[in-house]
Amino acid sequence: MSRALQPDEELVELDAEAVRTWCARALDALGREREEIDAINVYPVADGDTGTNLYLTAEAALQAVEAVFAASAPDTAETVRAMAHGALLGARGNSGTILAQLLRGMAAVLAEGRDGDHLARALAEAASAARQAVAHPVEGTVLTVAAAAATGCAGGGTLLEVATRAHDAARTALEATPGQLAVLGRAGVVDAGGRGLVAVLGALVETVGGRTPDPAGTAPGAVRVLGDVRAVPAGSPPTCDGEAGPAYEVIYLLEAEDAAVDRLRARLDALGDSLVVVGGDGLWNVHVHVDDAGAAVEAGIDAGRPHRIRITHFGADAAAAKPSGPSGRSEPSGPSGAGPGERARRAVVAVVPGEGLAGLCAEAGATTVRSRPGEPPADDELLEAIRRAHAREVVLLPNDTELRRTAAAAAERARAEGIRVALIPTRAAVQGIAALAVHEPDRRFDEDVVAMTAAAGATRYAELAVAERRSFTSAGVCQAGDVLGLIEGDVAVIGKDLTETARTVLDRMLSAGGELVTLVVADDTPPGLAPDLEGHVRRGYLAVDTTTYHAGAGAPPLLIGVE
Repeated sequence: MSRALQPDEELVELDAEAVRTWCARALDALGREREEIDAINVYPVADGDTGTNLYLTAEAALQAVEAVFAASAPDTAETVRAMAHGALLGARGNSGTILAQLLRGMAAVLAEGRDGDHLARALAEAASAARQAVAHPVEGTVLTVAAAAATGCAGGGTLLEVATRAHDAARTALEATPGQLAVLGRAGVVDAGGRGLVAVLGALVETVGGRTPDPAGTAPGAVRVLGDVRAVPAGSPPTCDGEAGPAYEVIYLLEAEDAAVDRLRARLDALGDSLVVVGGDGLWNVHVHVDDAGAAVEAGIDAGRPHRIRITHFGADAAAAKPSGPSGRSEPSGPSGAGPGERARRAVVAVVPGEGLAGLCAEAGATTVRSRPGEPPADDELLEAIRRAHAREVVLLPNDTELRRTAAAAAERARAEGIRVALIPTRAAVQGIAALAVHEPDRRFDEDVVAMTAAAGATRYAELAVAERRSFTSAGVCQAGDVLGLIEGDVAVIGKDLTETARTVLDRMLSAGGELVTLVVADDTPPGLAPDLEGHVRRGYLAVDTTTYHAGAGAPPLLIGVE
């Protein structure tokens, strides 16, 4: 971190260390105010997570800044670009996405200069960029607060003068938001996203001037509204009689060209509301509220390559909190909540190759069915597993394209017995692992299925096998004993060596991008294969993580997943 400023001392230029310190102090400030910001979150949806989303976005920005400092001695331009890029990758929710665009707008100007005049221009550019990113800007929101901050420091000055005027103007604008947006006035609160921005600007004042500005409220847990101070307990969103909106929030990163993003904006705008698309240079963060989450994701697929897909059901928390019986007590929320003779609320049934994966999935709470080479399970076996799970709701993961019809038949028979079954069409074990990783039995069933489906769909898969005979394949003619690299079920690579073929398959998959590689190795795989592939990814793809699982006996030599 940069050195502590002495009394009456202020920074003349916003150097790389100062940007680093600002990021850290902004994160600290949002951490302190997170619960209170969550508590006043009523717009655009009263889901009580704006403070958390802003905190997570700022955390991603700081992590990116720390990464460039760990690798080199960056200048201001590199640091502000890392800050903006990290926020773009980690943006959460409506306000977090807008914060990412604000930082991106600032970065473009601060990369050119580090004094107060450039900071004033940067804040103006940030406010303009954020407003352009929102499909239908609304006054009384963080956009209004950002615009006021930019207007307040117009004309430039020293760093401290600019930062202080921007913070003061933002705070004044924040206090006026209940009079601009009816839903805030009815709830008796200021805009949550705007309050978060005031905290970020306060951290900037502290960084360049060595002093902490007055907080937005006048007392802990209080919110100033039109001259009054109304207490808002943390964790309890104010009551609000706003109109009901779409059921789902959909967020994803998108690799796409500008023209495709313009078409995507129009398509998503017709599907829902609260549309925010931020980014540029081929990488975008897309946020929208819709009733049809699948259509929003499909629109992204048509525009480019979406990944890091997050789908949230707005009513899930409220539904989980409601009592469900005459006594007012909630029903058991998962398998562990079922007493003797009772059905658990929800279970997952997964078909897996190999003992190791069976143990891994069982540890995650799934009921497993073994699939052996040449011996796929029949629908009777899958039905028995569904019954054995002893749950009212079951998510079925076939993890094999060839099992789709068998799994559908078993699901239909289980439904006839009164069990609610959702079949997620996972085509490989790595997709099943990805789905199981996001499974949360305490969520609403529909929301859980949507999240698991999105995780599975975002995972591309490959498999290495050994040819048993001479055959014609989509990659050419193979001989008995050749190593076959299958990507998404089709032979893409024919090789002689398992490790070399695996590297080629990995390179082809990662050429389309990726953030996490999952390797599933069988018992009879050479012991050095997994470490070799982990090193290959580490050396050639710096931003990609690798996880390895052991499938045990009876599994293909190697399964690969890329998310």
